[in-house]
Amino acid sequence: MQPSSRHYLRMAGWRRLLSFHSLHGYVYGRWTNQYIALLKHRVYPRLGERGKRWLSDRYHAKVLTNEQARTIISLDRAIEFRDLERVIPYAMARELVLAAPPAVVAYECACRRASSHPCQPTQVCLAIGDFFADFILEHHPHTARRLTRVEALDLLQAEHKRGHVHTAWFKDACLGRFYAICNCCRCCCTGIEAMREHGIPILASSGYVAQVDELLCDACGACARACPFGAIGVQKVARVDWEKCMGCGVCEGQCPRGAALLARDEGKGTPLDVRLLA
Repeated sequence: MQPSSRHYLRMAGWRRLLSFHSLHGYVYGRWTNQYIALLKHRVYPRLGERGKRWLSDRYHAKVLTNEQARTIISLDRAIEFRDLERVIPYAMARELVLAAPPAVVAYECACRRASSHPCQPTQVCLAIGDFFADFILEHHPHTARRLTRVEALDLLQAEHKRGHVHTAWFKDACLGRFYAICNCCRCCCTGIEAMREHGIPILASSGYVAQVDELLCDACGACARACPFGAIGVQKVARVDWEKCMGCGVCEGQCPRGAALLARDEGKGTPLDVRLLA
């Protein structure tokens, strides 16, 4: 048994060793590709309303702006935050615990792997924190690698330039804790697909909403083409659908004239900003 597996069992506790949550956590980390493919192709299309709510309570993400994602990687002090109800409106998002600087491992995106025409590159998911990073590295040695802080920041920036969404993931199977930053494309991402195609409320807004400066906008459509959530339409100028906007900042990064900006919006929830939570 790998050291990280023994560590996981100690974290879960021997009384929970044979429980659904403990076994679920091991299966998810050990066979991530098979797990995500099963969700994408078999589970999501068949869920009823109760099943959708049950699943999103146990497997969900918070959308991050590029700055928020970079701040997590750049931590210079330990974080231990145990009240995430305002940040993640799901019962199982209990903790955000990180050392400084956090251990980071890049591994293959299971969503892209499950796609018939995956976006490139595929090694863009980031396991965050000593335990989760070690577990992924030990069990996926051929598709994972440890990153320095600079390498992790470079990866985040490269994905942002590609128009991909940063998301912080929480899961009951990982003991209710934050465990990864994914860099999601609308073509392959199982989470975005679950929300847009199947109505599963698996993603929480960043706490921001996009706004358009009509004096700068020339209606080129770059923001609409880039938006992963279909929240922008273009007529004489670009218009943002408040309900659909998740505040990811992709439009801000893709607009050639700087006409798209993010603005804090209390109606979109509390940002996952470790500078404020610590």
